[in-house]
Amino acid sequence: MQKAIHGITVAHFFETYREKLKMDLVVGQRGLHRLIHEGSINRPALALTGFFKYFANKRVQVLGAAEMTFLKTLSQETQVQILQQMTRRGIPCIVLTRNYHATQPMLRVAEEMKLPILRTPMITMNWINLATLAIDNEFAPKGTEHATTLDIKGVGVMLRGDSGVGKSECALALIERGHSLVADDLTVIRLLDERELMASSRPLNRGYMECRGIGIINVADMFGVKCVRFEKRIDMVVSLKEWTPDVVEERTGLEVNTYEILGMPLPHIELYVRPGRDIARLVEVAALTQALKKMGHDPAKDFNDRLIKYMTDQAKEPKTTKIRPVIRELDEPSPEI
Repeated sequence: MQKAIHGITVAHFFETYREKLKMDLVVGQRGLHRLIHEGSINRPALALTGFFKYFANKRVQVLGAAEMTFLKTLSQETQVQILQQMTRRGIPCIVLTRNYHATQPMLRVAEEMKLPILRTPMITMNWINLATLAIDNEFAPKGTEHATTLDIKGVGVMLRGDSGVGKSECALALIERGHSLVADDLTVIRLLDERELMASSRPLNRGYMECRGIGIINVADMFGVKCVRFEKRIDMVVSLKEWTPDVVEERTGLEVNTYEILGMPLPHIELYVRPGRDIARLVEVAALTQALKKMGHDPAKDFNDRLIKYMTDQAKEPKTTKIRPVIRELDEPSPEI
């Protein structure tokens, strides 16, 4: 299920990323309720000159060396007018990079119009790059799946299936073999940059698993912290299903199936659970096969190509006619000895 993000408050942005982005609040405590409506950063160069036709007023506004130098060339009255026009258009906040001090007109407008002004010692472009990633993460479409997700040799695998089919038991067997747990039972998914799905666990149950008949176990304490990952890109989906005599299982691997999450199709295979099958081993092999495919080596396709080539070569070989010896019946009687 996709969750629409219409905006985040400046307070949330500031408190969540203040350490990562090295931000301090200069003024505007009363305006922290303002909303950031777009997941990008804007440098209001043209707006400072009075041109507002294409002003990105819904984004965080960043003033770096160029903007601050230009502002200081303006009179205090002009600065007040420009900053008031920007604020009336609903900008969420202003960030001063390189530890620049806010000008007196800027402080005056911020106090009067409840506009938060933040400051950071970081270089402008470095701050913009990190802040863009942070805000894009906040605005990324989110969803949840009733599934267990693991990192198997660098391949993110999401295990789906009905309750009680054995997802956690399969995951536990994989963890014993040195693979890492991302989320058990419920996976939180974010679509980043409209190109990759990132899986994570809820903070409450991160590193914990439920094993039927045993209860809750702590994976980090039992197998070590290397067996727990905070997040992982999802590369494929494996659905576990109960086996019945009438099921038709994939035998060649040539057919490519997909499973869609937040509009993104992912490679999908189905494994049927029955006594005697090592499901954990099959999932591990499926993950390694997916890794090979990403490297350009598809075992099923390679074998199919070899088979077609063999059949073609056989068809091209000239057919040799075997001459059977002909026994001629003697019409004449054999000579007398």
